[in-house]
Amino acid sequence: MDFSYPREIEQFRKELRAWLAANLTDDVVTAGRRRGKDDASFATLRDWNATMAGAGWAAVSWPREYGGRGATVLEQLVYAEETTRARVPIPLNVIGMNNIAPAIMQYGTEAQKRTLLPRMMRADDIWCQGMSEPEAGSDLASLRSRAVRDGDHFVVNGQKIWTSLGYRADWCQLYVRTQPDAPKHKGISCLIVDMSLPGIEVRPLVTLNGDADFAEMFFNDVRVPANALLGPLNGGWQIATTTLSHERAGAARLYTEMRVRLEELVADLADIKIDGRPVLEDPATLRRLGEIALRIKYLEVLCQRSISATLYGGDAFGSASLAKTIWGEVGQDIAALAFDLLGMLDAGRRWADYRLTSRSLTIAGGTTQINKNITAQRVLGLPRS
Repeated sequence: MDFSYPREIEQFRKELRAWLAANLTDDVVTAGRRRGKDDASFATLRDWNATMAGAGWAAVSWPREYGGRGATVLEQLVYAEETTRARVPIPLNVIGMNNIAPAIMQYGTEAQKRTLLPRMMRADDIWCQGMSEPEAGSDLASLRSRAVRDGDHFVVNGQKIWTSLGYRADWCQLYVRTQPDAPKHKGISCLIVDMSLPGIEVRPLVTLNGDADFAEMFFNDVRVPANALLGPLNGGWQIATTTLSHERAGAARLYTEMRVRLEELVADLADIKIDGRPVLEDPATLRRLGEIALRIKYLEVLCQRSISATLYGGDAFGSASLAKTIWGEVGQDIAALAFDLLGMLDAGRRWADYRLTSRSLTIAGGTTQINKNITAQRVLGLPRS
Protein backbone atom coordinates (compact mmCIF):
# COMPACT_ATOMS: atom_id res chain seq x y z
CA MET A 1 0.00 0.00 0.00
CA ASP A 2 1.61 3.24 -1.15
CA PHE A 3 -0.18 6.32 0.18
CA SER A 4 2.53 8.89 -0.44
CA TYR A 5 0.83 11.94 -1.83
CA PRO A 6 2.11 13.80 -4.91
CA ARG A 7 2.43 17.57 -4.77
CA GLU A 8 -0.87 18.15 -6.57
CA ILE A 9 -2.73 16.03 -4.02
CA GLU A 10 -1.23 17.99 -1.14
CA GLN A 11 -2.28 21.18 -2.93
CA PHE A 12 -5.82 19.77 -3.07
CA ARG A 13 -5.63 19.13 0.69
CA LYS A 14 -4.35 22.66 1.32
CA GLU A 15 -7.14 24.21 -0.75
CA LEU A 16 -9.81 22.18 1.06
CA ARG A 17 -8.42 22.99 4.51
CA ALA A 18 -8.34 26.70 3.71
CA TRP A 19 -11.90 26.69 2.46
CA LEU A 20 -13.17 24.79 5.51
CA ALA A 21 -11.29 27.14 7.86
CA ALA A 22 -12.99 30.10 6.22
CA ASN A 23 -16.51 28.68 5.94
CA LEU A 24 -17.20 25.90 8.47
CA THR A 25 -18.77 27.42 11.60
CA ASP A 26 -19.50 26.06 15.06
CA ASP A 27 -23.22 26.34 14.32
CA VAL A 28 -22.84 24.00 11.36
CA VAL A 29 -20.81 21.48 13.39
CA THR A 30 -23.41 21.57 16.18
CA ALA A 31 -26.24 21.08 13.67
CA GLY A 32 -24.31 18.12 12.26
CA ARG A 33 -24.19 16.50 15.68
CA ARG A 34 -27.95 16.89 15.83
CA ARG A 35 -28.09 15.28 12.35
CA GLY A 36 -30.90 17.61 11.36
CA LYS A 37 -33.35 16.02 13.80
CA ASP A 38 -35.01 19.33 14.64
CA ASP A 39 -36.21 21.94 12.16
CA ALA A 40 -33.58 24.52 13.12
CA SER A 41 -30.58 22.21 12.66
CA PHE A 42 -32.15 20.79 9.51
CA ALA A 43 -32.38 24.30 8.01
CA THR A 44 -28.77 25.02 9.02
CA LEU A 45 -27.54 21.85 7.32
CA ARG A 46 -29.59 22.56 4.21
CA ASP A 47 -27.95 25.99 3.90
CA TRP A 48 -24.54 24.41 4.50
CA ASN A 49 -25.11 21.83 1.74
CA ALA A 50 -25.98 24.65 -0.65
CA THR A 51 -22.83 26.52 0.38
CA MET A 52 -20.65 23.48 -0.27
CA ALA A 53 -22.34 22.86 -3.62
CA GLY A 54 -21.84 26.46 -4.67
CA ALA A 55 -18.11 26.18 -3.93
CA GLY A 56 -17.75 22.82 -5.66
CA TRP A 57 -17.09 20.84 -2.47
CA ALA A 58 -20.40 19.00 -2.09
CA ALA A 59 -19.60 15.97 -4.24
CA VAL A 60 -15.96 15.95 -5.32
CA SER A 61 -16.19 12.38 -6.61
CA TRP A 62 -18.99 13.22 -9.06
CA PRO A 63 -18.04 13.89 -12.70
CA ARG A 64 -17.64 17.57 -13.54
CA GLU A 65 -20.64 17.57 -15.86
CA TYR A 66 -22.85 16.83 -12.86
CA GLY A 67 -21.35 19.44 -10.56
CA GLY A 68 -18.49 17.46 -9.06
CA ARG A 69 -14.72 17.70 -9.45
CA GLY A 70 -14.05 14.32 -10.99
CA ALA A 71 -11.71 13.70 -8.08
CA THR A 72 -9.10 10.96 -8.28
CA VAL A 73 -9.00 8.17 -5.69
CA LEU A 74 -6.26 9.93 -3.73
CA GLU A 75 -8.16 13.22 -3.82
CA GLN A 76 -11.24 11.40 -2.52
CA LEU A 77 -9.13 9.88 0.24
CA VAL A 78 -7.82 13.30 1.27
CA TYR A 79 -11.34 14.75 1.10
CA ALA A 80 -12.71 12.02 3.37
CA GLU A 81 -9.89 12.46 5.89
CA GLU A 82 -10.05 16.25 6.03
CA THR A 83 -13.82 16.64 6.19
CA THR A 84 -14.12 13.99 8.90
CA ARG A 85 -11.34 15.49 11.00
CA ALA A 86 -12.89 18.95 10.67
CA ARG A 87 -16.27 17.56 11.84
CA VAL A 88 -17.99 18.49 8.58
CA PRO A 89 -21.57 17.16 8.77
CA ILE A 90 -22.52 14.42 6.36
CA PRO A 91 -24.88 15.65 3.60
CA LEU A 92 -28.58 15.69 4.37
CA ASN A 93 -28.93 13.65 1.18
CA VAL A 94 -26.19 11.19 2.12
CA ILE A 95 -28.17 8.23 0.74
CA GLY A 96 -29.09 10.19 -2.35
CA MET A 97 -25.54 11.40 -2.97
CA ASN A 98 -23.85 8.03 -2.40
CA ASN A 99 -26.44 5.58 -3.76
CA ILE A 100 -29.17 7.23 -5.80
CA ALA A 101 -27.23 9.88 -7.71
CA PRO A 102 -24.77 7.35 -9.24
CA ALA A 103 -27.77 5.31 -10.42
CA ILE A 104 -29.29 8.39 -12.05
CA MET A 105 -25.94 9.22 -13.67
CA GLN A 106 -25.64 5.73 -15.11
CA TYR A 107 -29.22 4.88 -15.99
CA GLY A 108 -31.18 8.13 -16.01
CA THR A 109 -32.41 10.12 -18.96
CA GLU A 110 -30.83 13.49 -19.69
CA ALA A 111 -33.95 15.19 -18.35
CA GLN A 112 -33.69 13.25 -15.09
CA LYS A 113 -30.00 14.08 -14.69
CA ARG A 114 -30.41 17.77 -15.52
CA THR A 115 -33.44 18.25 -13.28
CA LEU A 116 -32.73 16.09 -10.25
CA LEU A 117 -28.98 16.02 -9.61
CA PRO A 118 -28.28 19.73 -8.97
CA ARG A 119 -31.19 20.01 -6.54
CA MET A 120 -30.10 16.84 -4.74
CA MET A 121 -26.57 18.17 -4.32
CA ARG A 122 -27.81 21.43 -2.82
CA ALA A 123 -30.37 19.58 -0.63
CA ASP A 124 -33.14 21.59 -2.26
CA ASP A 125 -34.90 18.22 -2.52
CA ILE A 126 -34.55 15.49 0.10
CA TRP A 127 -34.36 11.90 -1.11
CA CYS A 128 -35.14 8.52 0.38
CA GLN A 129 -34.71 4.97 -0.89
CA GLY A 130 -37.73 2.66 -0.90
CA MET A 131 -36.22 -0.80 -0.51
CA SER A 132 -37.01 -2.60 2.74
CA GLU A 133 -40.47 -4.04 3.35
CA PRO A 134 -41.95 -5.83 6.38
CA GLU A 135 -41.04 -9.19 4.81
CA ALA A 136 -38.15 -8.08 2.60
CA GLY A 137 -35.32 -6.44 4.51
CA SER A 138 -31.85 -7.60 3.55
CA ASP A 139 -33.47 -9.91 0.97
CA LEU A 140 -34.52 -7.18 -1.47
CA ALA A 141 -35.56 -9.71 -4.10
CA SER A 142 -38.50 -10.77 -1.89
CA LEU A 143 -40.21 -7.37 -2.16
CA ARG A 144 -43.95 -7.39 -2.86
CA SER A 145 -44.80 -3.77 -3.68
CA ARG A 146 -46.36 -3.77 -7.15
CA ALA A 147 -46.43 -1.40 -10.10
CA VAL A 148 -48.82 -2.09 -12.98
CA ARG A 149 -48.59 -0.18 -16.26
CA ASP A 150 -51.77 1.75 -17.10
CA GLY A 151 -51.31 3.92 -20.18
CA ASP A 152 -48.84 6.68 -19.43
CA HIS A 153 -48.57 5.76 -15.76
CA PHE A 154 -47.57 3.01 -13.37
CA VAL A 155 -50.11 2.31 -10.62
CA VAL A 156 -48.20 1.52 -7.43
CA ASN A 157 -49.48 -0.36 -4.39
CA GLY A 158 -47.49 -1.61 -1.42
CA GLN A 159 -45.56 -0.72 1.71
CA LYS A 160 -41.98 0.19 2.58
CA ILE A 161 -40.47 0.33 6.07
CA TRP A 162 -37.31 1.54 7.83
CA THR A 163 -36.97 4.23 5.20
CA SER A 164 -34.31 6.74 6.24
CA LEU A 165 -35.50 10.35 5.88
CA GLY A 166 -38.83 9.08 4.58
CA TYR A 167 -40.72 11.60 6.68
CA ARG A 168 -38.85 14.53 5.08
CA ALA A 169 -38.37 13.18 1.57
CA ASP A 170 -39.49 15.00 -1.55
CA TRP A 171 -38.43 12.13 -3.83
CA CYS A 172 -38.05 8.39 -3.47
CA GLN A 173 -36.03 5.89 -5.46
CA LEU A 174 -38.64 3.15 -5.26
CA TYR A 175 -38.13 -0.53 -6.05
CA VAL A 176 -41.29 -2.33 -7.14
CA ARG A 177 -42.28 -5.63 -8.74
CA THR A 178 -43.44 -5.14 -12.32
CA GLN A 179 -43.33 -8.74 -13.56
CA PRO A 180 -44.71 -11.00 -10.83
CA ASP A 181 -44.32 -14.21 -12.86
CA ALA A 182 -40.60 -13.71 -13.48
CA PRO A 183 -37.86 -15.10 -11.20
CA LYS A 184 -37.82 -12.82 -8.18
CA HIS A 185 -34.53 -11.13 -9.12
CA LYS A 186 -35.71 -10.34 -12.65
CA GLY A 187 -39.16 -8.85 -12.17
CA ILE A 188 -38.16 -5.68 -10.29
CA SER A 189 -38.14 -2.12 -11.65
CA CYS A 190 -36.93 1.17 -10.22
CA LEU A 191 -39.12 4.28 -10.21
CA ILE A 192 -38.31 7.87 -9.28
CA VAL A 193 -41.38 8.89 -7.31
CA ASP A 194 -42.53 12.38 -6.38
CA MET A 195 -43.57 11.98 -2.73
CA SER A 196 -46.30 14.61 -3.08
CA LEU A 197 -48.36 12.37 -5.37
CA PRO A 198 -51.86 11.43 -4.11
CA GLY A 199 -52.12 8.06 -2.39
CA ILE A 200 -48.80 8.19 -0.50
CA GLU A 201 -48.92 8.06 3.30
CA VAL A 202 -45.79 8.46 5.41
CA ARG A 203 -45.73 7.50 9.10
CA PRO A 204 -42.64 8.33 11.18
CA LEU A 205 -41.15 5.46 13.18
CA VAL A 206 -39.98 6.56 16.62
CA THR A 207 -36.86 4.72 17.77
CA LEU A 208 -35.52 4.00 21.26
CA ASN A 209 -33.95 7.43 21.63
CA GLY A 210 -37.16 9.24 20.69
CA ASP A 211 -36.08 10.21 17.19
CA ALA A 212 -37.97 9.65 13.96
CA ASP A 213 -35.05 8.96 11.63
CA PHE A 214 -37.05 6.28 9.83
CA ALA A 215 -40.52 6.01 8.39
CA GLU A 216 -42.92 3.50 6.95
CA MET A 217 -44.55 4.45 3.67
CA PHE A 218 -47.81 3.25 2.16
CA PHE A 219 -48.65 3.45 -1.54
CA ASN A 220 -52.33 3.16 -2.39
CA ASP A 221 -53.12 3.30 -6.14
CA VAL A 222 -50.42 5.92 -6.65
CA ARG A 223 -50.22 6.97 -10.30
CA VAL A 224 -46.57 7.50 -11.19
CA PRO A 225 -45.76 8.87 -14.67
CA ALA A 226 -44.19 6.24 -16.92
CA ASN A 227 -41.23 8.54 -17.64
CA ALA A 228 -40.28 8.19 -13.95
CA LEU A 229 -38.86 4.74 -14.74
CA LEU A 230 -35.12 4.64 -13.97
CA GLY A 231 -33.29 2.32 -16.32
CA PRO A 232 -34.95 -0.54 -18.18
CA LEU A 233 -38.26 -2.11 -17.23
CA ASN A 234 -37.64 -5.13 -14.99
CA GLY A 235 -34.01 -4.05 -14.67
CA GLY A 236 -34.21 -2.83 -11.08
CA TRP A 237 -32.07 -5.58 -9.61
CA GLN A 238 -29.14 -4.54 -11.78
CA ILE A 239 -29.59 -0.93 -10.67
CA ALA A 240 -29.70 -1.96 -7.01
CA THR A 241 -26.65 -4.22 -7.13
CA THR A 242 -24.33 -2.95 -9.85
CA THR A 243 -24.79 0.81 -9.62
CA LEU A 244 -21.72 2.68 -10.84
CA SER A 245 -20.02 4.22 -7.83
CA HIS A 246 -17.97 7.39 -8.09
CA GLU A 247 -17.15 7.24 -4.36
CA ARG A 248 -14.09 5.01 -4.49
CA ALA A 249 -12.32 6.09 -1.30
CA GLY A 250 -15.30 6.27 1.05
CA ALA A 251 -13.72 3.62 3.26
CA ALA A 252 -11.48 6.35 4.66
CA ARG A 253 -14.49 7.74 6.50
CA LEU A 254 -14.81 4.54 8.49
CA TYR A 255 -11.54 4.81 10.37
CA THR A 256 -11.40 8.60 10.52
CA GLU A 257 -14.91 8.72 12.00
CA MET A 258 -14.04 6.20 14.71
CA ARG A 259 -10.79 8.02 15.48
CA VAL A 260 -12.68 11.30 15.91
CA ARG A 261 -15.27 9.65 18.16
CA LEU A 262 -12.55 8.18 20.38
CA GLU A 263 -10.78 11.55 20.61
CA GLU A 264 -14.05 13.21 21.62
CA LEU A 265 -14.69 10.58 24.27
CA VAL A 266 -11.22 11.00 25.77
CA ALA A 267 -11.74 14.77 25.83
CA ASP A 268 -15.10 14.38 27.60
CA LEU A 269 -13.51 12.07 30.18
CA ALA A 270 -10.67 14.46 31.03
CA ASP A 271 -12.46 16.04 34.01
CA ILE A 272 -14.43 12.99 35.13
CA LYS A 273 -13.65 11.37 38.47
CA ILE A 274 -14.98 8.16 39.95
CA ASP A 275 -14.59 7.73 43.70
CA GLY A 276 -12.37 10.81 43.71
CA ARG A 277 -9.94 9.43 41.16
CA PRO A 278 -9.58 10.67 37.55
CA VAL A 279 -11.14 8.08 35.31
CA LEU A 280 -8.27 8.42 32.84
CA GLU A 281 -5.90 7.10 35.51
CA ASP A 282 -7.93 3.93 35.99
CA PRO A 283 -6.04 0.92 34.54
CA ALA A 284 -9.19 -0.86 33.42
CA THR A 285 -10.42 2.23 31.58
CA LEU A 286 -7.04 2.80 29.96
CA ARG A 287 -6.97 -0.82 28.82
CA ARG A 288 -10.40 -0.51 27.17
CA LEU A 289 -9.43 2.78 25.49
CA GLY A 290 -6.17 1.25 24.29
CA GLU A 291 -7.89 -1.80 22.85
CA ILE A 292 -10.30 0.40 20.91
CA ALA A 293 -7.46 2.61 19.66
CA LEU A 294 -5.61 -0.47 18.42
CA ARG A 295 -8.69 -1.81 16.63
CA ILE A 296 -9.17 1.56 14.94
CA LYS A 297 -5.59 1.30 13.68
CA TYR A 298 -6.35 -2.17 12.35
CA LEU A 299 -9.46 -0.72 10.70
CA GLU A 300 -7.35 2.00 9.07
CA VAL A 301 -4.98 -0.59 7.59
CA LEU A 302 -7.91 -2.65 6.32
CA CYS A 303 -9.56 0.38 4.72
CA GLN A 304 -6.27 1.35 3.10
CA ARG A 305 -6.00 -2.16 1.67
CA SER A 306 -9.41 -1.66 0.08
CA ILE A 307 -8.42 1.73 -1.32
CA SER A 308 -5.11 0.32 -2.55
CA ALA A 309 -7.00 -2.44 -4.37
CA THR A 310 -9.07 0.24 -6.06
CA LEU A 311 -5.92 2.08 -7.11
CA TYR A 312 -4.15 -0.99 -8.49
CA GLY A 313 -6.97 -3.06 -9.94
CA GLY A 314 -7.52 -5.53 -7.09
CA ASP A 315 -10.72 -6.73 -5.42
CA ALA A 316 -11.75 -3.95 -3.04
CA PHE A 317 -15.21 -5.35 -2.28
CA GLY A 318 -14.24 -8.11 0.13
CA SER A 319 -11.96 -6.02 2.33
CA ALA A 320 -14.46 -3.13 2.27
CA SER A 321 -17.20 -5.45 3.55
CA LEU A 322 -14.94 -6.69 6.33
CA ALA A 323 -14.05 -3.09 7.22
CA LYS A 324 -17.72 -2.18 7.46
CA THR A 325 -18.30 -5.03 9.90
CA ILE A 326 -15.41 -3.95 12.12
CA TRP A 327 -16.50 -0.30 11.92
CA GLY A 328 -19.93 -1.19 13.29
CA GLU A 329 -18.53 -3.29 16.12
CA VAL A 330 -15.94 -0.65 17.12
CA GLY A 331 -18.61 2.04 17.10
CA GLN A 332 -20.79 -0.02 19.42
CA ASP A 333 -17.87 -0.61 21.77
CA ILE A 334 -17.07 3.12 21.94
CA ALA A 335 -20.73 3.82 22.70
CA ALA A 336 -20.81 1.17 25.43
CA LEU A 337 -17.61 2.46 27.05
CA ALA A 338 -18.86 6.05 27.00
CA PHE A 339 -22.13 5.05 28.61
CA ASP A 340 -20.39 2.92 31.24
CA LEU A 341 -18.11 5.78 32.28
CA LEU A 342 -20.39 8.78 31.91
CA GLY A 343 -23.87 7.43 32.54
CA MET A 344 -25.94 10.20 34.11
CA LEU A 345 -22.92 12.55 33.97
CA ASP A 346 -23.57 12.92 30.23
CA ALA A 347 -25.46 16.18 30.64
CA GLY A 348 -26.00 16.75 26.92
CA ARG A 349 -27.08 13.12 26.41
CA ARG A 350 -24.78 12.93 23.38
CA TRP A 351 -23.21 9.64 24.42
CA ALA A 352 -26.47 8.20 25.73
CA ASP A 353 -28.01 8.97 22.37
CA TYR A 354 -25.07 7.37 20.58
CA ARG A 355 -25.38 4.31 22.81
CA LEU A 356 -28.89 3.76 21.47
CA THR A 357 -28.29 4.68 17.83
CA SER A 358 -25.10 2.61 17.70
CA ARG A 359 -27.21 -0.55 17.66
CA SER A 360 -27.98 0.25 14.02
CA LEU A 361 -24.31 0.31 12.98
CA THR A 362 -24.26 -3.45 12.38
CA ILE A 363 -27.47 -3.24 10.34
CA ALA A 364 -27.35 -0.09 8.22
CA GLY A 365 -25.47 -0.32 4.94
CA GLY A 366 -25.40 -4.12 5.00
CA THR A 367 -25.94 -6.31 8.03
CA THR A 368 -23.02 -7.95 9.80
CA GLN A 369 -24.32 -11.38 8.80
CA ILE A 370 -24.35 -10.49 5.09
CA ASN A 371 -20.94 -8.84 5.30
CA LYS A 372 -19.50 -11.90 7.01
CA ASN A 373 -20.82 -14.04 4.17
CA ILE A 374 -19.06 -11.72 1.71
CA THR A 375 -15.86 -11.92 3.75
CA ALA A 376 -16.07 -15.71 3.84
CA GLN A 377 -16.50 -15.99 0.09
CA ARG A 378 -14.44 -13.08 -1.28
CA VAL A 379 -11.60 -12.91 1.29
CA LEU A 380 -11.31 -16.46 2.67
CA GLY A 381 -12.45 -18.25 -0.47
CA LEU A 382 -14.96 -20.46 1.36
CA PRO A 383 -17.78 -22.13 -0.58
CA ARG A 384 -21.30 -20.76 -0.42
CA SER A 385 -22.54 -23.84 1.44
